Amino acid sequence: MKKLFLVLAAAMLTVSASAQKTTITSNKAGDNWYVGLNAGVATPVSKFNVGTEEWGRLKGFAPKLGVRVGKNLTTVFGLALDADLYIESSEKSMMKEKTFIDAINVDLMGTFNLSNLFAGYQGQPRCFEVIGLIGGGYSHTYGYAQSGLNAKAGLDFAFNLGSAKNLQLYIEPAVVMGQPSPVWANPFRKVNDKWNAIGQVSVGLNYKFGNSNGSSNFKIEQLRDQAEIDGLNAKINELRADNQAKDGKIAADGKAIADLKAQLAACQSRPAQTIIEERVIKEMNATLQPIVIFRQGKTTVDAAGLASCEMVAKYMKNHPDSKVKIQGFASPEGSKEVNDRIAKQRAEAVKNVLVKKYKIAANRLEAEGLGATDKLSSENDFNRVAKFIDTTLQK
Repeated sequence: MKKLFLVLAAAMLTVSASAQKTTITSNKAGDNWYVGLNAGVATPVSKFNVGTEEWGRLKGFAPKLGVRVGKNLTTVFGLALDADLYIESSEKSMMKEKTFIDAINVDLMGTFNLSNLFAGYQGQPRCFEVIGLIGGGYSHTYGYAQSGLNAKAGLDFAFNLGSAKNLQLYIEPAVVMGQPSPVWANPFRKVNDKWNAIGQVSVGLNYKFGNSNGSSNFKIEQLRDQAEIDGLNAKINELRADNQAKDGKIAADGKAIADLKAQLAACQSRPAQTIIEERVIKEMNATLQPIVIFRQGKTTVDAAGLASCEMVAKYMKNHPDSKVKIQGFASPEGSKEVNDRIAKQRAEAVKNVLVKKYKIAANRLEAEGLGATDKLSSENDFNRVAKFIDTTLQK
């Protein structure tokens, strides 16, 4: 029998090792925790007599409520802490107590995901899994005020629900066995020199908390084979060679930039030469000093503008051969179409004043609209003007 057991154990280890060829992401302390509630019914397993009354083997039932807190340490093995309350269901309950709470169990159990153990983990829980539980703990009955150690074993038929598989509904048949009395007080029934146990069936729901990997379960590590690693290394070496070639080009470009900077510095150290085109000089000499300033959007000559017009009229009367071009401007605000029109109207308005008010011959005047400008002044108000140029001085 011993040899058979060893052979079976070796076969189980071989199957498990074959199934677990996947590598999972790291399991941090706060990962893979879950909490759950369960409810069910319990009944004695062994048959016994209390006085003349026969008990056990489905002779009494008690409802139970349970709480479970657990952590999956690997895809196969985990730990769970269970607390079960057994409630009196009638005057003579399963444990024949007279308190509302007949008994309580607190057990620490190891959990074994048999589906993952034999079939491997596929990256997320299966829709249906079988999970074994075994462990032990402490039990206490309130009617008889007895306490003792117990052993617990069960099997979960679990259904993983939801797209994230973070809810687990399970049906769990289990057996809880107490120590024989009087060596240890039996928490389920005081029966001399016999092992006594209860069987129970529970339905529970566990909620799995979120993990650091972004899910509520283990994730498979993305491993690469050696051929892929060799290919990546070759690509890295190729990129290094490209970087070295680019480093050489950058160094050459840096030298060229340094040479250009030296040449620029040499040019900047030379005395500045002012070169003004002859056309610009003639235009500067031909420009008369008075200007007519207009308000924004206006094309009429106001009193201040009349003073400038009078000065130009006096100049033309003193120089009978002179001819004057009136250049109208607008500030940059507004559309080009509007500015072109306003500039032209301003030049025409000044010409009309010179002709009608100051009796200057129209054939000696030319009105020209030059549109919007910001070249005359940095202030927009000073760009809304009309200028005067003696065209006879430009020849």
